[in-house]
Parts: sequence; C-alpha cells; structure tokens
Amino acid sequence: MNIEIKNGRLIDPKNGVDRRTSLFVAGERIAGLGDAPAGFVAEQTIDAAGCVVCPGLIDLGARLNSIEAELAAAVAGGVTSVVVPPDADPPLDEPELADRLVHRGEEIGKARILPLGALTLGLNGERLAELAGLKKAGCVAFSQANRPMVDTEALLRAMEYAGTFDFAIWLQPQDYWLSRNGFAHEGEVASRLGLAGIPVAAETIAIATILQLVRDTGTRVHLTRLSSAAGVALLKGASDEGLPVSFDVGVHHLLLTENDIGFFNPHARFNPPLRAQSDRLALSQAAAAGLAAICSDHTPVAADDKLLPFGEAKPGATGLELLLPLTLKWAAAAGVSLADALARITAAPAAVLGLPLGSLAAGAAADICIFDAEENWLVTAEALRSRGKNSPWLGYAMSGRVKTTLVAGRPVFAAGG
Repeated sequence: MNIEIKNGRLIDPKNGVDRRTSLFVAGERIAGLGDAPAGFVAEQTIDAAGCVVCPGLIDLGARLNSIEAELAAAVAGGVTSVVVPPDADPPLDEPELADRLVHRGEEIGKARILPLGALTLGLNGERLAELAGLKKAGCVAFSQANRPMVDTEALLRAMEYAGTFDFAIWLQPQDYWLSRNGFAHEGEVASRLGLAGIPVAAETIAIATILQLVRDTGTRVHLTRLSSAAGVALLKGASDEGLPVSFDVGVHHLLLTENDIGFFNPHARFNPPLRAQSDRLALSQAAAAGLAAICSDHTPVAADDKLLPFGEAKPGATGLELLLPLTLKWAAAAGVSLADALARITAAPAAVLGLPLGSLAAGAAADICIFDAEENWLVTAEALRSRGKNSPWLGYAMSGRVKTTLVAGRPVFAAGG
C-alpha cells in the first residue's frame, strides 16, 4: 500500500533530519520524504499535524509472557521491534524454539520479534547451545539472560567460540555470588529497611572480568541493564580503548533510585536494583552523551507475584507502553533534545544489533511511530494493554501518546482504533 504521512514533524536521528515535511511509504519501504516520488499515488493519507513522526522504537529487552498481548502493547507504545531474552519456558536453546517464536510473531503481525538465543543448554552455564542453528533460526545474538555461567573458564570458551563466527554475546554484568541473596542496593536505604543488599562490586567485578575476556578474544559483547556509576566508568574506559563493547540502561534506572523503594514498594524491585542518586546521575549522563542505548526492560509480572513482601516479590516492571513517555520524561529532566532522546531508542539500539533499522531514509524498512509529545495520559492498569500491570508509575500522569504505528508499511496500531 502507498501511504503519505503529512504535516508531521519528521525526526530521523540517524540521518540528522528534523523538519516538518511529508513521508512517503510504498509497500514495506520508505519511498522518500519531502516531495512525492515520481509516479507516487497515495492510497491512504495520515494527517500527523501536531505530532512527531520518527522511526519505530527498538526495545533491547522485553519479556513476552503472553506473546499476543505483549506485542499489542509494544505497537501501542510505538515499539516496532522487540529483543526477547532467552529465559522463556522452555529456554530458547534449540533452533526449533527460536524459529517457532519468530513465526508466531509474524502470524500475529504486530511488532517484530528479535530473539536472543540461549548461550548454553538450558541456560545452565555449562554446555554451549547450538549457536549456529539458533542464528539461522533468527537469533540476533546469544545470552544467559540473568543466569550465571558455571565459572569463568566456561565464559571464556563460549566467547572464543562465538568470536570465531563473529556472533555477539549479551551479558548482564552481575557477579552471582555477590548478588544471589540480595534484594536492593547495598546502602543506607537497604540497611534502614533491613533488606539484604547487592553491592556495586557485584557489577564492577563482572564487568572487569568480561572486559578482560573481550581483550583476549576480540568477541563483540553487549552489556545489558547497567546500574552503577562505577560500571559506567569502566565502560567509558573500554570505549576509549576501542573494545567492541556496548551497553544499555533500563529506562527506570534513569528516573528512579533506591529511595523509591519507599516502604517496601514491590513495584520498585528491579534486577539489577535501583541504586543511589549518584549512580542514576551517571547513567543519565552516559545516555545523554550517547554512550548507552535505553530499553524498557519490560517484565510483565502477575499481580499475585507483586502482592508479596519486598524480598519475595518478583523483580521487574512493565515497560513497553512506557518506554517512549519515560524517555521523554528523562530527556526533559536531563536537558536532552527530543532528537537525541529518540536516538537512544531508535538508532542506538539498531547500531547495537547491527541491523538496518531505526531510520526513515529512502529504502529503509517502513517501521514508523507517530506520537503527540504533548498529550497527557494517566498510567492505570486499565490503560495498559500488557498483561503485566506492575509499574511504579501507576497513578502518574505521562506526556507522550502514540497515535499510529506502522511495521513494514502496515498500520498495526491506531489510537482509538
């Protein structure tokens, strides 16, 4: 279908475009912007007056406990591609499982599913999974999610193998032994509340180990959900050194700190934990400087699993529908321009993945988000399409409402539709 999107403020961070103009879609691709391509006849026109038109958001971390509901939540939030960690049930450690997940996503016809294959069988941290087969089945990289490797030698061998085939490995940097019994950031708040703490050293020790193995193997590694200022400093050093390492931060960690635990609020329990104000500031500065991509770390949790004491409640929050408004909220507080903020959830994740996404250039995939940056809405359980209603932002007003989402040139969401 040929579609013209007119009267919108078109922001394409990857290509430095920020102007009010028309965008033309032909089939699954962007046909051009500005003036209509020769012979182009629009079959549908979308009036984006008062709205921003940008590449579809790419979420580097979203669990899909209910695939259909979560993909509907994704496109309602302007997210057109979701990276799914391998800690599903069963884990994504066989090509058939990954292939089935990708095809199920295609059948549903909402956001694209980009699975992470399990690095080891059963995510048990010992024997490597069938990485080549998983890659052919559509896995974009390989991960342990938040499961530990059995030891450092096993991680080294995995990285050596992955590096041989130029496979990327995604790791959550958290030392298992220092974090296994903790629930919150090790600091004054955890001490006052009597909660077992997770020290920053759990992150930095893991990062230091991973970076040394990257030096030894040359393997591409992406570190997920960084949480500390000390971790940021190590990654800045790695970037200066030219190591093939990237990292992301969960959007909640850009806005919340350990103080938001309040009186044992289970919606503020995350993995890794919310840390000190100084850590939040360092993460914010890293994202503002373009060192980090931003993700939702979407983790839908059943209501019963949050109605428990803090230490027993499952960690995580719903995020797919909040990634855009929370990123806008962070940008406003941090003094980051709209174009730079959108880059962190479009072009930056595409660069991490090494995929030709996150762009509105002619010939690019027509994954498009149209949103009103000024429209306010109230975060309520009823307003969220995700099966997970777990969020520390319930009852808060947000700015930024998605109006229309297109995936491969197909309108897959329209507000009020």
